[in-house]
Amino acid sequence: MTEAQAVDLPTFIEHRVPHGGGSLYVRDFAGEGPAFVLLHGFPDNLHIYDDLVPHLVAAGRRTVAFDFLGFGASDKPEGAAYSFEQQVGDLEAVVAALGLAKVMPVGHDAGGPAAVNFALRNPDRTAGICLMNAFYGQAPGLRVPEFIELFATKNLKDLSRHFLASPQHFAWLLNFQREQMQVGLTEAQKAHYHEFLGPIIDKNFTQRPSAGPAFAQMTSQLLDEIAANTDRLENFRRSDVPLLLIWGKADAYLHVGVAEDLRSRSRNASLHILQAGHWPQIDEAAAVARIMLELR
Repeated sequence: MTEAQAVDLPTFIEHRVPHGGGSLYVRDFAGEGPAFVLLHGFPDNLHIYDDLVPHLVAAGRRTVAFDFLGFGASDKPEGAAYSFEQQVGDLEAVVAALGLAKVMPVGHDAGGPAAVNFALRNPDRTAGICLMNAFYGQAPGLRVPEFIELFATKNLKDLSRHFLASPQHFAWLLNFQREQMQVGLTEAQKAHYHEFLGPIIDKNFTQRPSAGPAFAQMTSQLLDEIAANTDRLENFRRSDVPLLLIWGKADAYLHVGVAEDLRSRSRNASLHILQAGHWPQIDEAAAVARIMLELR
C-alpha cells in the first residue's frame, strides 16, 4: 500500500506558498471555523494526518496541511538553512497566504515548537493550540528516540554523517527505531504502521531531492531549541490561549509525563490520553478528531 492509496481524502485545493528561498506545498480543505493547521515533525511530512483529515472535514471544519520547507513535496533549495525559527516562519507564511483570520495550530512531535511559538507571537490569531506527542521545553523524563538522539548529539556528527551517506546503514537504523516505536501497540496498529507510516518516512529520504539535509540540520538544533523554549516557559505560563493535549500512552519517549508537565505549566489546558503510540492521529484518528472538534 502506498501513501497515495492509503486514504481516500476529501477534495482539497493545492497551493505553493513562497518562503525561505523556496515554496511550501499546502493542501487546503474547505470548511468553517478556525482552521486546523496541521504541522508534522521529523522525519515525517503532511501525510501523517491523512487518516485524521477526513474526520475533521466531514464535521465541516476547515483544515490545512502543509510540508515544512525541506520535507515532503515542499521545495528543498540547495544550500538552504533549516531551523525551528524558519518553521515558525513557514507557518506564518501559510496563514498569511491563505488569509486565515483565526487558526488552531496542531503540532505533532517536532511540530510542537512551531505551534506554540506561533501562538505566543500571534495570540489574537490563535483560537487554541493542539499538541500530540510533541515537545516544547525541558520536561521531567523527556527522552529522545535513539534515531533522533544520534543526529542531535553534536560530538557524534561524524557518525551521523556516515549513516546519512550509507543507505544500508541508514535503513538499519530506521528499522531499529521502528521496532522501538511499536512497543505497546496493538497488532492492528502495528500492521497499519508498516503499511501506512513506514512508506511515508521512507519516501522522505528516498525521493530526490531528499529530506536528508533538512532532517540533519533540524535534528542538530534539537537540544538548543529545547533550551530556548525552556527560557520561554514564563511567556507560555502567561498565555490564555487554550491548550489541547492529545497523547498516545504507549509512547516511551514523548511520554504522558511530558504532556502532564505541559498541562501543569498552562493556564488553560486539557489532557486526553488514548490507547495509541507516538502517532495518535494515525492509531486512533476518529477519537483524536472527536476531541479536537470539541474545542472551537
